[in-house]
Amino acid sequence: MGDTFIRHIALLGFEKRYVPSQHYVYMFLVKWQDLSEKLVYRRFTEIYEFHKTLKEMFPIEAGDINPENRIIPHLPAPRWFDGQRAAENRQGTLTEYCNALMGLPVKISRCPLLLDFFKVRPDDLKLPTDSQVKKPETYLVPKDGKTNAAAADITGPIILQTYRAIADYEKSSGTEMALAMGDVVDVVEKGESGWWFCQMKTKRGWVPASYLEPLDSPDETEDPEPNYAGEPYVTIKAYTAVEEDEISLQEGETIEVIHKLLDGWWVIRKEDATGHFPAIYLQKAGQDIAQAQRQIKSRGAPPRR
Repeated sequence: MGDTFIRHIALLGFEKRYVPSQHYVYMFLVKWQDLSEKLVYRRFTEIYEFHKTLKEMFPIEAGDINPENRIIPHLPAPRWFDGQRAAENRQGTLTEYCNALMGLPVKISRCPLLLDFFKVRPDDLKLPTDSQVKKPETYLVPKDGKTNAAAADITGPIILQTYRAIADYEKSSGTEMALAMGDVVDVVEKGESGWWFCQMKTKRGWVPASYLEPLDSPDETEDPEPNYAGEPYVTIKAYTAVEEDEISLQEGETIEVIHKLLDGWWVIRKEDATGHFPAIYLQKAGQDIAQAQRQIKSRGAPPRR
């Protein structure tokens, strides 16, 4: 059996989802070396994080040493409130980007980072339902490549949730955004790890959810209901408890998640012990941990308040 590789990546369109907050996911049809075709869903922020990591892995081909040597395609940083035309252009940009990726030398186009990113994840198979807020809206790219009125509806500005910073926060990496108490931000993406991608005027970056409160209804809880039956997860990094309500675990331990709090500190159960543990150090049992471990390198556990 030969090496695994991707033959082609096609952008099919995108889907508007409402849980945990309103956002878009792009739909890609990935054709593998065995001619199997798999449908995967990725947010643009995910694609851009992958792009940055790819450039770090291949600095010569990214043009970091000599711009004339760049062969890795460009991908613009996430931009929000750009209106209909800019969002329409993103579809074309993503199509060109994927085509360019497939045309790169084998050491890049077949590298583990790229293959892992486009592999089917459990979330790709578990499609969202309309039981919580609204049914997802799917919009396909027309076969002739031209946009139509129905597709244009989704490409307008996204109505984002507004939050207020409840304390100062000093960023610790270039991908984060500093906050001063009272700052008002728009939340673009709510990550389960407790890091939220936010925008404030011309600044963008990841912010710990524990430093934010809803601007309109700060007294309302947004956290999902607990699942006392428990969901099996595995620790991918050791953590030593700092607060009394936290739990210490070693890497590789199997636990049960009973409450997925939005601040990224989930309530877990290990035999008779329960406590808070950083969600970013957890991975669903049976899943490939490579992607989760890469996320740890770029961002650690969000601070608690």
